[in-house]
Amino acid sequence: MVRLAAAGPAYVRESDIAPVESVPRFFREGEPASLAERSRTVAVTLNGGLGTTMGMRGPKALLPALDGKTFLDLALSQAEAAGVRPLLMNSFATDGAVREALGDREVDCFLQHQAPKLRRSDLQPVRFAAAPAKAWCPPGHGDLYTALGASGALERLLAEGFETLFVSNVDNAGGSPDPVLLRRFLDSGAPFLMEVVRRSARDWKGGHLARRRSDARMILRETAQCAPEDRESFQDFGRYCYFNANNLWISLPALARALERAGGFLPLPALVNRKTVDPEDPGSLPVYHLEQAAGTAVELFEGAVAVEVPRSRFAPVKTTSDLLLLRSDAYRTDSLGGIAAVADPLPAVELGACYHFVHDLEARFPNGPPSLKHCSSFRVDGNVTFGRNVTCRGAVHVEAGPRPASIPPGATLTGHLTL
Repeated sequence: MVRLAAAGPAYVRESDIAPVESVPRFFREGEPASLAERSRTVAVTLNGGLGTTMGMRGPKALLPALDGKTFLDLALSQAEAAGVRPLLMNSFATDGAVREALGDREVDCFLQHQAPKLRRSDLQPVRFAAAPAKAWCPPGHGDLYTALGASGALERLLAEGFETLFVSNVDNAGGSPDPVLLRRFLDSGAPFLMEVVRRSARDWKGGHLARRRSDARMILRETAQCAPEDRESFQDFGRYCYFNANNLWISLPALARALERAGGFLPLPALVNRKTVDPEDPGSLPVYHLEQAAGTAVELFEGAVAVEVPRSRFAPVKTTSDLLLLRSDAYRTDSLGGIAAVADPLPAVELGACYHFVHDLEARFPNGPPSLKHCSSFRVDGNVTFGRNVTCRGAVHVEAGPRPASIPPGATLTGHLTL
């Protein structure tokens, strides 16, 4: 805390980095890893998040995502289809509900750590008598490495002969442990591989790939590491054209060596996030969450590489707009339980304030999403309820007045529709 107060935010300055101009591309064609190589691979799902931004009070993992399956169901079925061992990193907020949902399924879990929220005024840990648990937060998915080591999970995996770790977020249905990508990683001989996608205007918020000028190391610059005066260049997706998909492939022996050198705690940058102590009350005490991001470890592994993957491998659900698109016919499941885009490019979906929470979304789309596979964009403003078997074509903008409106079953929507 003293270092944070004295040094201020740990920015990665524009003058210190250069763009990564090209990385190899990945196509699904190619030989998959052998069954033996898959059996030595573990797929860890980062499963610490609650869907609070979408009005949920429980783990996002338990939200129905696609074809009636929850995000947890998808992650487990993807691991099974690929022939790899599933492993869940839960948080103190998700562990109980997730273990209950697993029932008789034999899936190993371990806990990430918890960190105190800090008062912005003096960087001291907060106390919140009304709800003591809200005084704590998960320290971000970068805690994966320390938690693996401290929990004993890494030691057990190595003792059982596991060699490769695949990492993905539970809310990214596209992040499956693809055996062809595993083959690509093993053939590279690299200790660490980061999947990246081409940035677009909608990716202004997340981390991008860069190269540090001082030592030519590949690094990841997250939003919180960008100085205010560098925001324009940070958001230039023509200059910094690769975006972290947060699907990572890591050599377990290399990770064990890195943790041993670092005393069990990888020196990842601290990302400072400004929040309130009660996430449901924007007027509550201002606090900092100090977090770490798993992808920033790329700079710690000499010989780390990146590969460009199809956009369908990066389909995180952070909003109800994302959820509606994932549930629609713009996506389909593939033979490995992953998802593939039917629409190319995928439509941009933008839902108004009436759809902010999951229960609002489902009340207004009681029969599921409209058909979006032939749609370039779908925007809804106002309180509109959609009937069954609605089809959208081209750019669709539905706008309602002050009164609730509805779209009848079987309607085909095109252009701008005012109700």
